[in-house]
Amino acid sequence: MYDQLPLEGMPRRLYACTPSRLNTWLDCRRRYRFTYLDRPAPQKGPPWAHNSLGASVHNALAAWWREPYERRTPVLAGILLTNGWITEGYRDAQQSGEQLARAREMVSGYTATLDPSDEPVGVERTVGTRTKVIAVSGRIDRLDRRGDELVVVDYKTGRRPLTPDDARSSLALAIYAIAASRMLRTPCHKVELHHLPTGEIVEWEHTDESLGRHLRRAEEVAVEAAEADERFRDGDTGGFEPSPGPLCSWCDFRRHCPEGQAAAPERRPWDALST
Repeated sequence: MYDQLPLEGMPRRLYACTPSRLNTWLDCRRRYRFTYLDRPAPQKGPPWAHNSLGASVHNALAAWWREPYERRTPVLAGILLTNGWITEGYRDAQQSGEQLARAREMVSGYTATLDPSDEPVGVERTVGTRTKVIAVSGRIDRLDRRGDELVVVDYKTGRRPLTPDDARSSLALAIYAIAASRMLRTPCHKVELHHLPTGEIVEWEHTDESLGRHLRRAEEVAVEAAEADERFRDGDTGGFEPSPGPLCSWCDFRRHCPEGQAAAPERRPWDALST
């Protein structure tokens, strides 16, 4: 369905990756090296509270869908969240408790909008696909069937409002749509971001052409990263320059990057929480 990009100097082996790995290469090559190549990897900073909150919410929603139909209530969603609450990264127990209460309202309110009998095709489902260049895989928060097509659903818990452009430009969501369509032999063009703090849903309807562009972009990135990986294995550690900017405040490897420290101020582990 999607045309492959003819590329010279193609890696000898398929580049095995996730969308996260590809995006890390695009965002910062030094962080890519620290994350995927250096062994042992440099020590990370302390855990982030917003990541703990996001993981707790994702886990609770996945568990909610795995419950029998008759148990899928908003009250149960709050109970599942509480039982699986991750406490890492918060300032103290009081802040953790406040965010737990906020997150409980989030999942209870969100599940109240769902039809518990509308069984998803998959929850936390791993999908993957191959081209002549890459073997890419990833895990979808939820995969729905709407009529004759599949829809990729991704949960978001951050404080930043979302726009349809976030859905349109997401390499990960496009890859998930392609992989799901190929694996299940069912068309998949729509991707959705469900922003739990506001209850807002932003969506994008891809075409075969736009999905193909994302796939070709993934192949281009994979060729660059695979060549860098091979040079690194041969002892050449060049080509992994940082990309200093505001996001350096939130980098797990900030302590190992002087350029990142100079580019943006240090953040406390709970600074990204909505208050």
